[in-house]
Amino acid sequence: MEIAIYTFCVMYSPGPVNLLAFNTALHRPPATLAGYCVGVGVAMLSVFLVLGYTGAALVRDALLPWLAGAGSAYILYLAYHLFTADTNAAKAAEPATDLRFRQGYCLQLLNPKGWVLVLPVTTLMFPAAGLSGSGILACALLISLGAVGAPACYALLGRLAGARIHHGRALVIANKVMALCLVAVAASIAYDFFIATGNGIA
Repeated sequence: MEIAIYTFCVMYSPGPVNLLAFNTALHRPPATLAGYCVGVGVAMLSVFLVLGYTGAALVRDALLPWLAGAGSAYILYLAYHLFTADTNAAKAAEPATDLRFRQGYCLQLLNPKGWVLVLPVTTLMFPAAGLSGSGILACALLISLGAVGAPACYALLGRLAGARIHHGRALVIANKVMALCLVAVAASIAYDFFIATGNGIA
């Protein structure tokens, strides 16, 4: 039960994956984000398989700084496109970003906080629950399905919010605010993994 509560609370909290789904759904139907949401879930499953069946300590020591750098850069790239997507309020209803399977997979896979989420599950919670072999795979599949639902829920919220916004300039402002939020997320990741902990890419 603690595994479900922990992963639910972390996956459904605001983050770059969920914020992008919310913002895109302001402009287009949530159904168009199905591939993006599936990509997020498949990436989460990939992380679980890597950490569940290989050395988690090696990932913690050697891979996380690389993920932090690549993830921060990718989030900044998305933020730039979101911020500059449209300066014409008359066209604000057009989607700011084209989110498909590849974007969801890459964003989740390059998000070091996603790996940090999985580390205590695979190194502490799975052994405590006596999970191994096929048990790890079954649990990872269930959690990954939950990862699909997180951006989907934010997309539904974005659609509800978008239906109440009728002024084009408001949508342009929403794009820019979301872009600035992504910049803050990227800066937070860089700070957590390079400044606060003193890590670096050797």
